[in-house]
Amino acid sequence: MTEPRRLFDCLNYHLERKPIADMLSAKINGSWKSFSTREVKDIVDQLSAGLLSLGIGPGDNTVEGKDKVALIAKNRPEWMMIDLAVQQIGAVLTPVYPTINVIDLEFILNDAKVKIIFVNDEELYHKVAAIKDRVPTLQFIFTIEDVSGSRNWTELLSLSDSANLARVQKIADTIQYEDLATIIYTSGTTGTPKGVMLSHRNILSNVIACMPCFPPGDNMRSLSFLPLNHVFERMVTYLYLFRGVAIYYAESMDTIADNLREVKPHMFTTVPRLLEKVYEKIMSKGADLTGVKRNLFFWAHSLATKFEINKNQGMVYNMQLALANKLIFSKWREALGGQLRCIVTGGAAAQVRLIRIFTAAGIPIMEGYGLTETSPVISVNRYEVQDRMFGTVGPLIDGVEVKIAEDGEILCKGPNIMMGYYKRPDLTAESITDGWYHTGDIGQMINNKYLKITDRKKELFKTSGGKYVAPLPIENKLKESRFVEQVMVVGPERKFVGALIVPSFSNLKDWARKEGLEEMDNNKLIRHPKVIQLYKDLIENFNKFFNHVEQVKKFELLSNEWSINTGELTPKLSIKRKVIMEKYQDAIDRIYLNAVAHTEE
Repeated sequence: MTEPRRLFDCLNYHLERKPIADMLSAKINGSWKSFSTREVKDIVDQLSAGLLSLGIGPGDNTVEGKDKVALIAKNRPEWMMIDLAVQQIGAVLTPVYPTINVIDLEFILNDAKVKIIFVNDEELYHKVAAIKDRVPTLQFIFTIEDVSGSRNWTELLSLSDSANLARVQKIADTIQYEDLATIIYTSGTTGTPKGVMLSHRNILSNVIACMPCFPPGDNMRSLSFLPLNHVFERMVTYLYLFRGVAIYYAESMDTIADNLREVKPHMFTTVPRLLEKVYEKIMSKGADLTGVKRNLFFWAHSLATKFEINKNQGMVYNMQLALANKLIFSKWREALGGQLRCIVTGGAAAQVRLIRIFTAAGIPIMEGYGLTETSPVISVNRYEVQDRMFGTVGPLIDGVEVKIAEDGEILCKGPNIMMGYYKRPDLTAESITDGWYHTGDIGQMINNKYLKITDRKKELFKTSGGKYVAPLPIENKLKESRFVEQVMVVGPERKFVGALIVPSFSNLKDWARKEGLEEMDNNKLIRHPKVIQLYKDLIENFNKFFNHVEQVKKFELLSNEWSINTGELTPKLSIKRKVIMEKYQDAIDRIYLNAVAHTEE
């Protein structure tokens, strides 16, 4: 087969090179079930034929005319099978977050004029059924799991026949590199969702450019748990499929630790929030140790905090680190399956301190950067050490250009830049100028090689004294404390910078017990004078890293963690600043009450 030109070419590409027995695997009733490359290819073809028999296809082959197929499900082999089946008949997959609210779901289904939707389970089936009457184009709902009274996706396999199978191949042969492959609606932090149109060229160019960034080698396994409807996990999945990396789908977010030990993956992708939770768990276990074991644990941890990449720190340090690796870090790696060659992180800024510590412990963290609109990767720290730098999101990938605008905004150009926003030429024109996509992020190039992100353009704010403050670096620094779970810096048009802090209650309660404080609920705990003093000291300690204007002068502790379900986080776990500002207006007002004494001088 010639060089791949469409995403669904991964199946033939892989079949002709090195088919494997566990291309896609999931845990069913307590044991892992695998689909071989051949099985996946056959199911995908039958599914395509079944869809054609229902009248789903390329339509008149225009962006508007192609049939739209929605998919709202957790990560599982069927997700990718449906995706590839839809692609090769010229229809367009529109994936949706399972956690989406009904208002946004109705908007997306109507905006895309979706004809058929696949849903994961009974709960999602009822969610869609409840709005079906308000989506005139929606003709079919199929479930992936067995749901009473619904049509199961396997029905489509039985609708497959030789005539439609021949049509599948005929249509697939007409699909071009530049054709629309998917529409991904970005939840964003404000307004209605926007449909990002990505072509085969957009995503496939990204896949091919990212290939050399990953560890070399065959017979590798990955664990997948980041939502597949997000472009990051989906692009990496195509990369796995072209590379012949076996994909195992975690049962749920709660079972990741168990699944890591079972699958023993060589790599996985994650977001910083989950990386922080892994680290907190490791540190919590370390804190429970006693005597020599405890001393050794914190000695090794201290060594890791001083680790530098691409810099020899001398024979003594190297010998100590080798000993720490043998005695302590080997256990960390074992907890992650024992075979990990790298973890790729994206979606938000990761704490440099964590990347440093994990890398020292023999768990390389490859932080990258990109957006849905850039398919997604713009830059990434490579597996090869000479192309990694702490505190940056790595070198640009091949074929992608970046320039920094006068105001510091990162502009990007390349084959990865989206076709545009679906049915929104106005928004497309706003975000792309002369081929340059405006990312909305502020950054700089380090040593003419590494891209560094300093903040979101729209999140920069001005105090009432006219001084600009970038909240992200302050928030990331504060999150280094084991007592801080979540934090949002506030202060637009105010005299000084404040912060809303959600404590890490498990760590705070441990501390409170050791301080002899009686058991109390979160609300009482955050009002206890000793606890308030703990956070005052903590803030004081971190303020020395920032200039006077950036220092947090006052803060409020909050009793509940922010989440997707309660509305403060986007599905990729970014904080929705506007929502938090509105929801916690009283707490913000308390920060600035009687604040006359605080000035910016």
